[in-house]
Amino acid sequence: MRACLAIALALVAATAAAQQVTKETIPGVTNFARLETTVACGGATTAAAVPELKKMGFASIINLRVPTEQGANIDDEAAAAKDAGIKFYSIPFNTASPDPAVPEKFLQTLTTPGNEPAYIHCASGNRAAAMWMIKRIAIDHWDADKAAAEAASLGLTNPTLKQFALDYAQAHKR
Repeated sequence: MRACLAIALALVAATAAAQQVTKETIPGVTNFARLETTVACGGATTAAAVPELKKMGFASIINLRVPTEQGANIDDEAAAAKDAGIKFYSIPFNTASPDPAVPEKFLQTLTTPGNEPAYIHCASGNRAAAMWMIKRIAIDHWDADKAAAEAASLGLTNPTLKQFALDYAQAHKR
C-alpha cells in the first residue's frame, strides 16, 4: 500500500514539474517563458535572438505579429531563421479583430511533425499564450481553468484574448 502511494505521489510530482513554466533571460527576447520541452512563449523577438533559440533546441518559430506592428521586422526574423536552419512561420494575429482562421492555422502548424519544440511569440506574449491555451483545451483536452492558469503564467493578461481562446477552443475540440 505504501509503495503504491509513493508511486502515485511521485507521478503527481513528476506531472506537476513537467508543466512548470520557467522564465529565462534571452538576449533579444522579451518575456521568454519555457514550458516543458515542447514550447516556449515570448514577446518581441529580434532577428539577433534566432541563433540562440536554435542552440536551445527549438525546431520552429511561430511569429504571431502583424507585419505593420512597430518593431515586428518579420522579414529580418525569417531571414535569420533560414540562416540558422530553424523553421519559421508567420501567422499574423490581430488582437483588435481576432480571426478564427488564425488558431486553426496555428494548431495545424504546431502539430505538424518536426515543428516541436516550438518557440511562439508576438509583441508581449499575450497572443502566444492565448494560442497555446487553445491548443491545451482543443487538442490536449485540458480543463479550461487549468489551461487558463498555465496561459496566465506564460503571459496571457488580456481578458478579451482569454475569452476568444476559451470560445474558440470549446467550439473546436478535436
